[in-house]
Amino acid sequence: MVKTNVRYAGASDPGRVRRNNEDAWYIDADRGIFLVVDGIGGQNAGEKAAAIALERIRARLERQTGGVEQRIREAIAVANNEILSAARSNPEWEGMACVLTVAVLDNGSAVVGHVGDSRLYQVGGGKIRKITHDHSPVGEREDSGELGEAEAMRHPRRNEVFRDVGSEEHSPDDANFIETQRIPFDPDSALVLCSDGLSDLVPAAAIRFAVERNARNPEAAVRELIAAANAAGGKDNVTVLVIEGPEFTGAAPAAKPRSIYWIRLFLAWTLLALALVTMGVVWYRSQPVPVVPPAVLTVAPNGPYRTITAALAQARAGDTVRVMPGEYRERIALKAGV
Repeated sequence: MVKTNVRYAGASDPGRVRRNNEDAWYIDADRGIFLVVDGIGGQNAGEKAAAIALERIRARLERQTGGVEQRIREAIAVANNEILSAARSNPEWEGMACVLTVAVLDNGSAVVGHVGDSRLYQVGGGKIRKITHDHSPVGEREDSGELGEAEAMRHPRRNEVFRDVGSEEHSPDDANFIETQRIPFDPDSALVLCSDGLSDLVPAAAIRFAVERNARNPEAAVRELIAAANAAGGKDNVTVLVIEGPEFTGAAPAAKPRSIYWIRLFLAWTLLALALVTMGVVWYRSQPVPVVPPAVLTVAPNGPYRTITAALAQARAGDTVRVMPGEYRERIALKAGV
């Protein structure tokens, strides 16, 4: 048995539009098994498909024989064929199926099995990354970058899928059926498994902020994400699982050494500029004030100053006003110092 040291929580809600809940989820933390299933089909057939998938996948994964990837493939294939058999035996269940995402923790990794448009995200280092690929026309265009996230969320064909569990018979290794991958599950990261009731209504950035804001409290993160989906319309059932590594704190990563280098370089140049300005001011103030020699201001009928008043107005301390012979009809006002 694989013992895991993680914090985790899960919950499901019918949403604000539908009365029944065709989602299902399962957690076995001791074995590191986390599963989200989204049922498809009317007349409660979606619930039946989800229930069959959950039970068959749980049973196979509990038998820890073979590699993790192969166990996941076998579990999903068994569930697929059981759903198909049940649908053929009951006309009311015709066409029922499901989509699902399962993650099994294994020695510092998460092995992911996926069919459809449920999702697995990884949160860590101040970022969120979508691990699974949507097996749907719109999701495929979003994954390729042809559509932006907001545009894909509004697309009228958003809910169509071209892969599901239960609509046709499959074997574990059939091509274009089960997507599996192994990813590192670092102790300072978190995983989010969800049905499209969350990802169709809540952007990835908002999912990341909710998980980071509620770090070390995955129950609160799950509640906040379900509430966000319902606040955005709650048009579908919504199921969310959050699994935190033992060192996940939601904190942004520390500044990289290169960033610190550039900050220090900027501060050094700023201090140098201030020093140069200070030196310039000191040098300027230390320069001797130039001495202007006294001037002689000549007043004459044809001289530079025609009136004594004009010469006095321009005179400075120490200057001499020389009045040449002539007749000057004016009122003279002597200023201070004259």
